[in-house]
Amino acid sequence: MANANIIQEKQLAVEEIAAKLRNSSSTVVADYRGLNVAQVTELRKQLREAGIEFQVLKNSLVRRATASAELSDLDAVLTGPTAIAFGGDDIVAPAKILSGFAKKNDALKIKGGVVEGRVVDVEQIKALADLPSREGLLSMLLSVLQAPVRNFALAVKAVSEKQEAQA
Repeated sequence: MANANIIQEKQLAVEEIAAKLRNSSSTVVADYRGLNVAQVTELRKQLREAGIEFQVLKNSLVRRATASAELSDLDAVLTGPTAIAFGGDDIVAPAKILSGFAKKNDALKIKGGVVEGRVVDVEQIKALADLPSREGLLSMLLSVLQAPVRNFALAVKAVSEKQEAQA
């Protein structure tokens, strides 16, 4: 009977992982071998502050979950110790935080991931990490939209000052 309970627990775990893979905007798979406890704690803290769930999972369970979520291409990177960061609303955040941490700590190796339901490789994760955050992109767009109005206001002010000087 205990065996049936263990199988049921594993099936629930697989369903939970599959749901996270389907529902997260971006997921990053990494190898954390060589990180000490303090480094892992710091990484978890940074991810938690950004609303990202970080879990160390058994590859066999993740493989079953990828089959269920129709992401079997991800199985190629599921070797060795595997930690997965499940992102929330911000697609860029998991890639940005893990890439930044990997630059400071050579022990962390990014293996690949899933972005909006598509399996991506390490290079695509790094390219995603180099993108500005959503807020950064919005501020750039706002600057572009404000420029013509600002230039028009400055031109009107210059004409007004010129007319006052002539009067």
